[in-house]
Amino acid sequence: MAPLLVVDAPSLLFRAFHALPDSIVDARKRPVNALLGTANLLLYAIEERRPRATVLCFGQDAATYRTEQFPAYHADRIVMPDGLGHQFAEAGDFFTAFGFEVAATEDLEADDLLGSYAATEVEAGGEALLMTGDRDMFQCADERVTVLYVKTGTRGFEDVGPDQVLERYGVPASAVPDFIALRGDPSDGLPGARGIGAKTAADLLRRHGSLEGAIDAAAEERPAIATALREQADDLRAFKDIATLRRVAVPRPPDREVDYAHAAHAARALGMNRLAERLERLGDEAA
Repeated sequence: MAPLLVVDAPSLLFRAFHALPDSIVDARKRPVNALLGTANLLLYAIEERRPRATVLCFGQDAATYRTEQFPAYHADRIVMPDGLGHQFAEAGDFFTAFGFEVAATEDLEADDLLGSYAATEVEAGGEALLMTGDRDMFQCADERVTVLYVKTGTRGFEDVGPDQVLERYGVPASAVPDFIALRGDPSDGLPGARGIGAKTAADLLRRHGSLEGAIDAAAEERPAIATALREQADDLRAFKDIATLRRVAVPRPPDREVDYAHAAHAARALGMNRLAERLERLGDEAA
């Protein structure tokens, strides 16, 4: 069975906006670089992986329940750059023309939807590919879920499964939220435990199994680590909860191929003539 491709749309749009020049514009002289770059990357993934359907997920930049627990969460994130806001607004209609499903949540973040679609697909007996530039999604990696990790400044993506998570972090994918809580995550504004870096965080989790296990065994650790675990216990639990994806009910999308003809029309309407020609060629090859 072909996998379901689930896409962190905000992550890809931001990366494409910064990777391509904003001189790529439509007839109204507005940048369309983010839409173009995202479309090209998605087509590359689709040609290579042949998913049964593609879902683009949108959501809040910082879910309220996360900022209520820790106000500094996402506090240092860059505001929406000039030239990108209208591309976000047009992304839904643009990618719907490709035959992609577009899902959005007003209460949660896009990564919560990604995890929910992956879980729903696996429960139905399928497999999922999660395309994102957010390492928090590594917690979803297992034998039937692969993260297609898009790195800034590079072309394409890196396959991250459970073995790659273990190699990268030294802990299983299921322990990624515990690892983030202890080590911290500067991109999300989470400071982690005082004096505990990646190596120590992984060691604690290997020996104690979880954040809660490390806190319970604090007395066994060196004084500085023991103090951090005891004094920051409640904060660390909050950090883990913030890093843990929320599951929501989502429908399992039906199989759906790319609608190359409508996609080409949508691309031409935004002045993306080369993309339109590529889509028309792909449509002819698929016919």
